[in-house]
Amino acid sequence: MELADRAVGFLLSIISLSIFTYYTFDHFIHKYFLPQDYAILIPVFAGVVLLCLLSVFIGFVMLKSKKKKA
Repeated sequence: MELADRAVGFLLSIISLSIFTYYTFDHFIHKYFLPQDYAILIPVFAGVVLLCLLSVFIGFVMLKSKKKKA
């Protein structure tokens, strides 16, 4: 268990250091990111596309299984 504890501790240290670094240098690197509007638009668009593709897939599977029964 000691190795797993060390790995978790190392991972938490890296995450904490990266968050600290991000908020320290936020104003320098902020210009490299997309505008904040895209933080909502991209996941919503991806979700709608995913639901559409999933619906089409389920529809094809249902049609295919109906043809096999007939």
